[in-house]
Amino acid sequence: MKLATSVITAAVLLSTTATLASAETLRWARAGDALTLDPHAQNEGPTSALAHQIMETLVMRDHSGALVASLATEWGPSEADPNVWVFTLREGVTYHDGSAFDSEDVKFSLERAMTADSDYKELLASVVEVRAPDAYTIEIVTDGPNPIMPNNLTNMFIMDKTWAEANNAVKVQDYEGGEDTFAAKNANGTGPYKLVSREPDVKTVLVANENYWGIGEFPLEVTEIIYTPIQNAATRVAALLSGEVDFIQDVPVQDLGRVAAEDGLDVRTAPQNRVIFFGMNSGDADLKNDNVEGANPLADVRVREAMNLAINRDAIKQVVMRGQSAPAGMIAPPFVNGWDADMDASSSTDLERARELMAEAGYADGFSIQLDCPNDRYVNDEAICQASVGMLAQIGITVNLDAKPKAQHFPLLSNLETDFYMLGWGVPTYDSEYIFNFLVHGRDDKYGSWNATRYTNDDLNAKIQGLASNTDLEARDADIAAIWQVVQDEKLYIPLHHQVLNWGMKSGVDTVVEAEDSPKIKYFRMN
Repeated sequence: MKLATSVITAAVLLSTTATLASAETLRWARAGDALTLDPHAQNEGPTSALAHQIMETLVMRDHSGALVASLATEWGPSEADPNVWVFTLREGVTYHDGSAFDSEDVKFSLERAMTADSDYKELLASVVEVRAPDAYTIEIVTDGPNPIMPNNLTNMFIMDKTWAEANNAVKVQDYEGGEDTFAAKNANGTGPYKLVSREPDVKTVLVANENYWGIGEFPLEVTEIIYTPIQNAATRVAALLSGEVDFIQDVPVQDLGRVAAEDGLDVRTAPQNRVIFFGMNSGDADLKNDNVEGANPLADVRVREAMNLAINRDAIKQVVMRGQSAPAGMIAPPFVNGWDADMDASSSTDLERARELMAEAGYADGFSIQLDCPNDRYVNDEAICQASVGMLAQIGITVNLDAKPKAQHFPLLSNLETDFYMLGWGVPTYDSEYIFNFLVHGRDDKYGSWNATRYTNDDLNAKIQGLASNTDLEARDADIAAIWQVVQDEKLYIPLHHQVLNWGMKSGVDTVVEAEDSPKIKYFRMN
């Protein structure tokens, strides 16, 4: 058993060795902060991006999107039992406090991530047991052979079990319930950077881990990270232009030309593995945030289709996004297994047909409803919502927009307190099962934690669950296509567009813009 250790002192955190490159500080900014440091509490992009600097997973994706070794060096199905995945762990790895990493930490972390308050439980829904037969072997037992289990682990961070026990952090933070815990503001990982200080929504400081196992395998030229959330777009750009920050992850579309033209600065662009869309409460008998008494207009598929037809995605692309988006007809990015070109091209604007559908559904005079939208999470999120308000007005739907920071927006979905909302979804597994588990399956203790539509379909739920153990990939793909057809026919969501990444940085910062929008700073080179 490992011995419990006390909280690391600042003096230890700031120590460095000659094995690291000369000191290079990266001043990194983006619109929103990580929601928490608890690695299993919030499955949210900026939260994971910061966590990846401090903590690690069994496997990770490289710049090309391929799965590569991290805390596991080898993995594969057991030859003795097809229901078991076997992972061989990296030896000689230590946590930032010096404690040794071993299989008990992995077992603890995966079991923790399977609990009710975890925002990652859908990824482990098929797991029936995690075994640690020795210090450097992990066996993940699934309910039937799971062909994509390693894909589900790229954001499954590993905690130090002893540290968690010593600091009352065994339980996952109930983020939606407003709980604050030690793990929400402190971290002890095996990653390339160690936490020095954390001021939520203000600044987080990290320094290089002088004992990192990857020294010699990765550039590790950044030895200090100062991470600052800057919600205001103009202020964020001004910080880059003035040299106050070196790297911003979300250059506003209206400032792309200005930043690109500045001597010593670059804008680097790539398609993102993320779709932006609207969700609708189609399951409740009545809505709280509309003016229709005793009925739910969103429960009628004709109304949902009318709303879909009212959105002019090309206008959003040209006017709001300045060309920096790709209109979407399904809530899957092109990177993902199950994406269908015809479905994705199916979005269209037809106000005449939309009005006909509204009349057929009994809402010729329209209705009013509240749209909940974040204002610091996606590119031009509030502006997209504002544009959509005007578009929906053309078919008689009066939309009252309520935009707020993501820290207040996302709990509305988790707590089922919104009827009409914006959400963006990336797919780190590169497989449609991820989308279905979180967004389509009815909400229960294992699935649907981001499904605020209240939609559930027993037959569809069973088909979704069956994907986890279907090793006949051709048959599995056919099931995925069938599930997508239901999603499209039911108009569960209103797809808007595929997001485009625009990273702005000093010309001397050398990195690759990845589809995941999750910078791997250990790969950065500072020229």
